[in-house]
Amino acid sequence: MQTIAVEGMELGSQGGAGTGAVKTEEKNEKTAFDVKLEKFDAAAKIKVIKEVRAFTNLGLKEAKDLVEKAPVMLKQGVTKEEASDIMERIKAAGGVVVME
Repeated sequence: MQTIAVEGMELGSQGGAGTGAVKTEEKNEKTAFDVKLEKFDAAAKIKVIKEVRAFTNLGLKEAKDLVEKAPVMLKQGVTKEEASDIMERIKAAGGVVVME
């Protein structure tokens, strides 16, 4: 019985060290990103508004107001792939965006 108790303690301590290492890796790799519109070209304002409407559920007036408030957060808590896609589309339309 003593051998089983000792082995159980050893496994428990190894398991604890393993989960600690996983938690530190998760902290280092960010999984949720925010997309922020910094500015836009005045000539491309309509294109930027259309792109903002494409990935949000905003109406025309709300999207226009949002774009005009630049710098403003467009979308929060998205995956890196989705954030990259949004950034490419806004840049193609004439806006300047950053991923935080």
